[in-house]
Amino acid sequence: QVQLVESGGGLVQPGGSLRLPCAASGFTFSRYGMSWYRQAPGKERELVTTISNAGGSTSSAVSVKGRFTISRDNAKNTVYLQMNSLKPEDTAVYYCKANIGPFGSWGQGTQVTVSS
Repeated sequence: QVQLVESGGGLVQPGGSLRLPCAASGFTFSRYGMSWYRQAPGKERELVTTISNAGGSTSSAVSVKGRFTISRDNAKNTVYLQMNSLKPEDTAVYYCKANIGPFGSWGQGTQVTVSS
């Protein structure tokens, strides 16, 4: 079955960087777009960024544009979220999602905390 495993989260100071990998298995990775979402405490889950199946097209939320970059390696079945210039308001659980079918498939999430 579809499995998505995020990693790379942790505590980082404001202005710092983190790279989140999401390893995928159980489906033909190169056929599907992938997305990163995040959910902060007390807030709804929000879409952060999306990449097309071949990686040629991306889109990002205004709040992260110019700071976060999504990429993928179809040979490794992995999608990445590079986060730079992190702010306290970026603190959230970050989830990757395979855009399969009407609802997609989700990973378990990884916590990112931006604090001094």
